[in-house]
Amino acid sequence: MRFSRFVDTCEAVAATKKRLEKAALLGDFFRELSDDDLDLAARFFAGTPFPQRDERVLNVGGALVRDAVLSISGGDADAWVQLAVETGEAGRAAEKMLTGHVAAESTLTLGEVMAVYEAIQAASGPKAKTPLVSAALRQLTPVEAAYFVKLMLGGDLRIGLLESSVEDALSRSAGVPLGAVQRANMLLGDIGRTARLARHGELEQAEMRLFHPLKFMLATAVTELAQIVDYIPGPTLVEDKYDGIRAQIHKTDDRLAIYSRTMDEITDRFPELHSTLRALPGDWLLDGEILAARDGKVLPFKALQVRLGRRTPSDEVLTSAPVVFIAYDLLYQDGVVLLDKPLSERRRRLEWVLSAVGETESEQLVGGDIEMRPVIDATVMPSLQIEIHETTAEAVAERVEQLFAGARARGNEGLMVKAPQSAYTPGRRGREWLKVKRTLPTLDVVVTAAEVGSGGRRHLLSDLTFAVRRSADDPTLLTIGKAYSGLTDAELTELTDWFNAHTIEDFGKRRTVEPQVVLEVAFEAVQRSARHDGGFA
Repeated sequence: MRFSRFVDTCEAVAATKKRLEKAALLGDFFRELSDDDLDLAARFFAGTPFPQRDERVLNVGGALVRDAVLSISGGDADAWVQLAVETGEAGRAAEKMLTGHVAAESTLTLGEVMAVYEAIQAASGPKAKTPLVSAALRQLTPVEAAYFVKLMLGGDLRIGLLESSVEDALSRSAGVPLGAVQRANMLLGDIGRTARLARHGELEQAEMRLFHPLKFMLATAVTELAQIVDYIPGPTLVEDKYDGIRAQIHKTDDRLAIYSRTMDEITDRFPELHSTLRALPGDWLLDGEILAARDGKVLPFKALQVRLGRRTPSDEVLTSAPVVFIAYDLLYQDGVVLLDKPLSERRRRLEWVLSAVGETESEQLVGGDIEMRPVIDATVMPSLQIEIHETTAEAVAERVEQLFAGARARGNEGLMVKAPQSAYTPGRRGREWLKVKRTLPTLDVVVTAAEVGSGGRRHLLSDLTFAVRRSADDPTLLTIGKAYSGLTDAELTELTDWFNAHTIEDFGKRRTVEPQVVLEVAFEAVQRSARHDGGFA
C-alpha cells in the first residue's frame, strides 16, 4: 500500500471531529491492507513507527528536521521558526517550506517508509541521520513529508487521533469487543500485532511479556472526603501517597528493568536498587514509587530531581540523593497475570515477594493511635497501608483526615484510597483508586512572558512565565515560575490577542509582554531555583 493512501486517510480523519466518522475512515482503510501493511498502518495511526514494547528510538530532534528541510528548500532558519510558530508543529512547517522543492507525486509504500525509519534508527549521530532524512523528504510530496516528520518526531499526528481511537476503529472493523482489543494491546505493547490478531479473531492469543512496560493505572482526585463512600462503599485500603517518580519494575532470573511513567527504561539511573530487587524471588512485575530518602525519612522531591536527567549518576550524586523503592502493586508473578485479581490478593502476593528483604506488615498501630510504622526501613519495601472499616461518610472523612495528617507528617504528599476488590486497569482513571488532595495555597502573580503551546493549543500563547514584586516597597519584578494549565481555550484566546498587542520583544515562539495581566496561581511547594531571577520556583 502506498504511503500516500495513509496520508490521504489522515487528512480525511483530521477534517472531521466526529468519533464514529474517524473510526469508519480507519476501518475502510484497514480493510484494504495486507496483514503486514495493517501492522504498519495501525502503528503509524497511533503516532509511532515502532511498537510500544520496542526499545528502539529514532533519536531525531527538531533541529535535525530543520536542517534537512532547509538543505532542500534553501530557506533560512528565521523563516522556519516563523512557520513552526504559525502551524504549531514541525510537520506542517516542513510541508509549507518544501512545497515546490520535492516530488509532485510519490510511489513510496508503507513498507518502504518503515525501512527508512529503520535505517535512520540504525544510523549513529546527526551527521549520519540527516542525509537519510533529506533523501526521504525529496521522494515525498509536501503533505507526505508532513506526516513523515510527524511520525519521525513521534507521539501524536495531531489529527484528533489517539491510540485509543485506533483501538476503537479496530474493534469496529473486526467486529470484536473493544475491551478485548484494549487488553490485547496492553499485554502485547504493539497496536500493530493487536490489529492482526483482531482481524483473524485471535485476540485470546495475546500474552503478557515482561520487559515491555504496561500503562500505569491512574487515580481520581477527591477534595471532599465525604465523596469516598460514594465511590468505594464498605472497607477501604488507605496508603500514603508518595512524592517521587512512578516506576514499574520487571524482573526475571537473568534480567532487571526499571521503567518510568513515560515508559522509558531508567534502570541504570538507580543502581543502588539493583541488588535488593534481584534478590527477590521469582519472575514479577512491580508498580510503585522511587523516592529520595535518608536515615529513615523521605526527602523532598527536589532532592530526587538531581537524579532525573542523569543516565549514569556519579558517586557524588548517589551519596547526595540516595533512593528507595516503595512497591504498592504486583501485576505479574511467575507466569500469572494478576491484573484482574482483586487488589487485596495482589497485596498479599506483593508482601510475600517482599518478605525476602525484611518486615512487610502493612498495618502497625502504635499506642492505639493512627501512626503507622516508620516510613523507610529497607531499600525496597511495601507502601504504608491500612484498612479502615468505617461506613458512614462522616466517620470515613474523620478517619481519613487523621491519616492524611499522619502522611503529611511523614513527609508524603497525602493519601491514596483504594477499593480492596479493584482490578488493575492500565491507563484508565476510574473511581476505585482515589487520591486525596487538599486545596492549594495561591499567589497573585503578573505575566511577563508568553510562549506558544503544543497540541490543541499550538496556536495560542498558553505557556505563561510570571513574576512577583521584589517587596511591598520595591516594584522590581522577579520571575518565579511558569504555568501551563488552568485557563480555558476561550480565556487563552482572549489573552493571546492581548499579548500580541502588548508585546515588548518577539522571539518567535516566545515573547516578553507588558506586565499587566495578573493571575492567581495555585502551588504545592516553593523551592530554590537558579532558573528564575527571583531565586525560587
